[in-house]
Amino acid sequence: MAQTKNHTAPSDAIRAAKGAREPETWLLGVVILVIAFLAYQPVWHAGFIWDDDLHVTQNVNLRSLHGLYRIWFEPLADQQYYPLQLTSFWIEYHLWGPRPSGYHAVNILLHALNALLLWMVLQQLEVPGAWLAAAIFAVHPVQVESVAWVTELKNLLSTTFYLGALLAFFRFRPLSGATQAGSHPWRYYWLAIALFLCALLSKTVACSLPAVLVLLIWWKRGQVARQDIVVLGPMFLLGITLGLTTAWLEKHHVNASGAEWSLSVLQRCLLAGRVVWFYAGKLLWPHPLIFIYPHWDIDSGAWWQYLFPAAALAVLVALWSLRSRIGSGPLVAALCFVCTLFPALGFIDVYPFRFSYVADHFQYLACIGLISLAVGTGTAICERAGRWGRDWGALAAAVVLLTLGVSTWRQGHSYRDVETLWRDTLARNPRCWMAHNNLGAILMLSGRVPEAIGQYEQALRLKSDYVEAYINLGNALFYEGHVPEAVGEYEQALRLKPNSAEAHTRLGIALDRTGQVSEAAEHYEQALRIKPDYPQALNNLAWYLATRPPAEGGNIVRAVALAERACQLTDNRAAASLDTLAAAYAATSRFDDAVTTAQKAVELARTADHPVLAQEIEARLELYRGGRAYHPSSSAAVMSP
Repeated sequence: MAQTKNHTAPSDAIRAAKGAREPETWLLGVVILVIAFLAYQPVWHAGFIWDDDLHVTQNVNLRSLHGLYRIWFEPLADQQYYPLQLTSFWIEYHLWGPRPSGYHAVNILLHALNALLLWMVLQQLEVPGAWLAAAIFAVHPVQVESVAWVTELKNLLSTTFYLGALLAFFRFRPLSGATQAGSHPWRYYWLAIALFLCALLSKTVACSLPAVLVLLIWWKRGQVARQDIVVLGPMFLLGITLGLTTAWLEKHHVNASGAEWSLSVLQRCLLAGRVVWFYAGKLLWPHPLIFIYPHWDIDSGAWWQYLFPAAALAVLVALWSLRSRIGSGPLVAALCFVCTLFPALGFIDVYPFRFSYVADHFQYLACIGLISLAVGTGTAICERAGRWGRDWGALAAAVVLLTLGVSTWRQGHSYRDVETLWRDTLARNPRCWMAHNNLGAILMLSGRVPEAIGQYEQALRLKSDYVEAYINLGNALFYEGHVPEAVGEYEQALRLKPNSAEAHTRLGIALDRTGQVSEAAEHYEQALRIKPDYPQALNNLAWYLATRPPAEGGNIVRAVALAERACQLTDNRAAASLDTLAAAYAATSRFDDAVTTAQKAVELARTADHPVLAQEIEARLELYRGGRAYHPSSSAAVMSP
């Protein structure tokens, strides 16, 4: 944001956008769309990556109207209460199902739209070089994480509504010229409020909007009147309310609590200063870009860590002191950057801090401030240099766009699929224990079990209290037939985290395999006390209760209830859960229901390419057709890791 005198007439760029050069304006808009789509060409055919299964492919709430109801009216139905993000996924799921190409196309389109909206916003604010700033926003490689990661639709969607709210507010209260609030239709004010609410319901990082508007009003008008605070009051109330809701959910529902988040106030201030400079640095020099950056050690005893917040404060003080000479625009741009970054500065506990204190997608919206400042300053300098400056400025702009576009294109290849992503992460951050664990999970799915075991062991060498890695290592050992060793890994996980429902369930499965079925049932019970709606524990306990006589712990009435709940939670699409429900129905002599349910289980097992499971269910199906229940000598049909 370059220096702008208050109460000036619109600039040449604004007049051009309003009709004097309308064809050229449309052409420039098309150019932004084209360069955005070309830069993200590797993402067109990319797959799903981390967390996309929880939000899309395995999210049963996307498959029914009841799920849509839960998205809006059950705040704990997902990791965060972002109902507009999930509603968008709900619509997309019903348009193209689990195919990733449609989701990626929507993300790229929204990102390109955001660049166009940003261009319009910067034009309204009379920022020099508005088009170039928007084009850089479109092709800067720090944005790849938000665009290529399907889950980060929330970032894109929130920004769309955020920028739309700004434009609507400018129609209600223009910041350029002498027009006062109240002389424009109030419908634009209510439209701005509605769009802001939509932004918050997509991702609450948008809560910075009213604070940013205060800064913009002060910049353009030289003061913030009482009337400004009054009209922005509802926005502040909405932003604070939903922002605090997200913070509460992050801590108490997503479990952003524990040793990883136990920072003192001083440590959080040190962290905030370092985070600000990290993101500014990545905008200036976006290399290397890593999906999971190294986790910093925030040490209040290290003198050099105080330099980060001190330098940040020094820059703000300098910009304040120089505002009479260079204008207040640079100060406002820097404050907008910091203000929008606030949720990611370390003062609020968020779950990703377990892995790293920084992530590229955290600055998707915040980067607008510094990009606008850099481009606006450069454009103003070139304009003052005359034609020579404009020619060289245009050449420099073309080089910058080409360089950034190529970097974005190259970075997009890292998101081709989840294995590529984790290998790329480890190539740039080899001590990322989470990446070792997640790569191990991918190798397990592809049958490369020894390689997976190596990755899990490496994760545990880097982080000895990594419960998930102990569970996954136990699963791999179980798969290889080393059941006693698997039991040891599950027990170690429970020593570290006694309230792990997954560890109890996995240990139960391993104990069942060794014939300790009653001990296994105890662990399923414990898992359900911790997590009542854990489908695998529900299914396994239901199987135990349905296939044993009362003298051995059987309880067919409860078995039916547990199995029905497991099927409901898996949207009746899990063959093993339907198999258990069929066995429970047969145990209560509901053989017609048992036959129907088992038939559907066989179909699902075949569709999922599980021929062994399909054959086992077919064998039980013949019993149900003959009016007989299934009573195994062991719980062979228990869901395995």
